[in-house]
Amino acid sequence: MRLHRNLVFAVIDALNLIFNENEYADKVVQKVLKFDKRWGSRDRGFIAETTYEMVRYKRLYTEIAGVKAPYSKPDLFRMWAVWAVLKGIEIPDWKQIETTPERKIKGKFDELSKIRKYRESVPDWIDEICVKALGEKRWTKELAALNIKAEVILRTNTLKITKEKLRKALLEENIVVEPIKGYNVALRLPERANVFVTESFKNGYFEVQDASSQLVADLLDVKPGQRVVDTCAGAGGKSLHIAALMENKGQLISMDIYGSKLKELKRRARRNGAHNIETREIDSTKVFKKLYGSADRVLIDAPCTGLGVLRRNPDTKWKLQPDFLTKITQTQQEILRSYSKIVKNGGKMVYATCSILPQENSDQVMSFLASEEGMDFSLAKEKKIYASQSGYDGFYMALLERK
Repeated sequence: MRLHRNLVFAVIDALNLIFNENEYADKVVQKVLKFDKRWGSRDRGFIAETTYEMVRYKRLYTEIAGVKAPYSKPDLFRMWAVWAVLKGIEIPDWKQIETTPERKIKGKFDELSKIRKYRESVPDWIDEICVKALGEKRWTKELAALNIKAEVILRTNTLKITKEKLRKALLEENIVVEPIKGYNVALRLPERANVFVTESFKNGYFEVQDASSQLVADLLDVKPGQRVVDTCAGAGGKSLHIAALMENKGQLISMDIYGSKLKELKRRARRNGAHNIETREIDSTKVFKKLYGSADRVLIDAPCTGLGVLRRNPDTKWKLQPDFLTKITQTQQEILRSYSKIVKNGGKMVYATCSILPQENSDQVMSFLASEEGMDFSLAKEKKIYASQSGYDGFYMALLERK
């Protein structure tokens, strides 16, 4: 493989922004890919994939390179040299790269590969918490699965097209997709491709959404004509799916504390042809209190640690702090107790997270059911999805029914 200096330098710039400036990896990659308009798809792929892999295995590479934060440019080049040696890539003779002791790097790699927290690159505290919560065996399997690059999964927008017609439309644009058994409207790409430049995407025929995430709206069991509230809608991936299941009939209120995310949802809704979505920014408790006792269905896609989606957001494990788990579990319980009041008698609610920790999942549901606010609810169904079993993101979802 012939290395181009400007591509490697782009990776170093990206790592500097992610590790030293604490910027989000996905935003950084988007920014860096705009540095040179002449870069083709292979160049862009090298930058994105190398950056993500180095973020994913940061602990392993820094340990082998013998560098510590904050990382200087020479430190980042040392890390990159470790990556290159382990990939079997010949190190170029550039002044930025010191003489690289290849045998020493491989020897250190063999030694550290026997220890899970180095091999899979995870902070001590996350390793300890997850072993305690999931057990050695499950956590070892799960962590390995969470380091495998995520596939691109599409969700067919049934407001505009069927799954089969979408397959044909994409094939005409030279993009091959395959259905996934057990997932109603999901299609996977056997080979990665930029689906956002397709006419099918511009026409609103699909959204990119992981297969596990697609199960949340299905579990909510919405019907056309109902009043549904998505309480933590964000940019609206699940709201758009719910609107499709409602066939644009009824009212879907999508709420969030961030107005900027709701603006993005409005833009996406227009492209999707989802007309029954009404956005409401939660700038005071009045916004959701007005809805108490009025909704047939309520979705609480709660904020969480995101430990189930490390394949997509590998920088999460370096940004999370130990005290965050305590804070977020408290927030989750407050949200559950407040937003559950929106469900009317005989209605249903789904509580979901993209975490694999029981503290954020089944423990929260049990705690809610034992509370005054949860007395009228019963647990109808729950799903614990592990990447090591499904091949998709780690997720939790519980269907609760109000008597």
